[in-house]
Amino acid sequence: MKTAVELLIDMLVTENEVTLKGENYKLFEMVKAWEKEQIISIYWDAYNEGKYSTDKTAEEYYKETFIT
Repeated sequence: MKTAVELLIDMLVTENEVTLKGENYKLFEMVKAWEKEQIISIYWDAYNEGKYSTDKTAEEYYKETFIT
């Protein structure tokens, strides 16, 4: 599954002919890292509040769900 940011980047590249070079690449990578941090933070918040129970770490969850 792709994250929302990855889907947006794909759309910008295919529909608006944005290139993934130079500053654009750096910006996209930075935003993807922020989104990853948010997903992991939300995972731990839900786990700590008892809303999500698993033996996986947040990093394992992220990799299994979003890394293809």
